[in-house]
Formats: sequence, C-alpha cells, structure tokens
Amino acid sequence: MKHVPELQDLADDLPRFVSVLTAFAAKLQINLADFHADHISVRCHQNTTADRWRAGLARCGTLLNETEINGRPICLFTLDEPLTVGPLHIDLVELPYPGEKRYPHEGWEHIEIVLPGEEEGLYTRALALIADDALIMPGIKLKQSAPKGEHERLANPTLAITDGSVTIKFHPHSLREIVASEREED
Repeated sequence: MKHVPELQDLADDLPRFVSVLTAFAAKLQINLADFHADHISVRCHQNTTADRWRAGLARCGTLLNETEINGRPICLFTLDEPLTVGPLHIDLVELPYPGEKRYPHEGWEHIEIVLPGEEEGLYTRALALIADDALIMPGIKLKQSAPKGEHERLANPTLAITDGSVTIKFHPHSLREIVASEREED
C-alpha cells in the first residue's frame, strides 16, 4: 500500500489511526490482541476520492464484493498483504462511497471485530467486554444498527462504540460470511 500513489494519503494516515485506536481501546480496557479484526474501513467526502482509493486498492488487492447499502456503493477489497494495525493484521478493507453523513476526518475510520454467536446476544456480548466506567465517560457513544445489503441473507447486527475520532464495531459474522450468504442460490 505504501508504494501505491493513489493510496499515499491512506498510508500516511495509518500511524495516526493506530495511535487513536490503541488509545481508545486502552480507555475501553479492551486488549485488541485478544480479537480478530474482520476488516478496517475508510471514510471520504467525495466520490473522486473514493474512486482514487478504489483504483489504488485494486492495485494491491482484489475486489471481493460490491453492494449497495443505504443507497451507496460499498466495496470490499482483500489485500495481497495484510495491514498491521497495532497488534492486528487485517487483510480486508471496506470502502464505502460517501453518503449524507460527513465525517470529521478523511482516512481510516473504524475496525470491526467478530464476536461469534447468536445475533440476538451480540449487544450483551459486546458490552460485557467494555469496562463499565468507560461506558459512562464523556464523549463515548454507542450505536446499535443492522445494515443490510441488497441480497444479504444473514443478519449481522452491529454495536458501534466511538469517541468521535475512532470507532470499534462488533458484529456476529465476518463480512466474508455475509458475502457468501449473498451468493447462495435459492
């Protein structure tokens, strides 16, 4: 990724992201090394930036899937070489095209961690990992959602926790499982 001109801004942004992610995980009292990060996601404000990143990701990986969620394309790229994000090695990048929401920073925005188990128990499992005192800190926000792709057959609810500069999301299934469910025949 460091040698792909279209991704130079993302390569330059990775140390910042690792720093804020590591500090946020420490604040939540979560040891990132205990988990498998399913994927890492970027955010941008313009389609031209998304198109540039898409071209760059295609040079250092393979498009796994493209689907529409909430009215915008979401691309998933499997990287030829995993990114090192603190103690994590992540080989899947989510590239959502811009939507209505504007993010405070263009670049790396969140990681998602798989907590295997029933969809119904995800929120309880995820909240149990986070220190109680962290949940009441000023600026910490939780959001439950259930984004769904066009042909998705496997429910994948999400619990996101953020401090406004970085987000950690938890869900019960990997994106590769979700993509496989979309491709299943009737």
